[in-house]
Amino acid sequence: MTTAKLPDWRALQPGDALPALELPPISRLDLALYCGASGDHNPIHVDIDFARSAGMPDVFAHGMLSAAWLARLLTCWVPQTAIRSLDVRFAALTQVGERIRCTGTVDEKFEHEGRRSVRLKIATANADGAIKLSGEALVAWP
Repeated sequence: MTTAKLPDWRALQPGDALPALELPPISRLDLALYCGASGDHNPIHVDIDFARSAGMPDVFAHGMLSAAWLARLLTCWVPQTAIRSLDVRFAALTQVGERIRCTGTVDEKFEHEGRRSVRLKIATANADGAIKLSGEALVAWP
């Protein structure tokens, strides 16, 4: 895995887009693997009978898995050490089989106490454009 390099802060402008992260369709295996990796073994994410008993048509992805995809979007663009904050809001469930696209845009570029920074608007959406998570991140240059 290569380490992302910081883009040239001087060249960034509000409205500039980060390279999108396109994910393959969510599978039941993805959810089971995330259960093991995260320690979140809530059966609503892997047991269809349990999900149906809770009134859901099927299992669905963990919200924090979607948040992790947004973190991956960021670390594909900048080194992890440049990320100062990542805030997300859960908007809709991510269903098995959905293709998720993670996007981000520069919302604000500023300097504070001598540190060059950008605030980003970030989101995940399915192929129909339905937003699943939205949020913002703060990235700072050394």
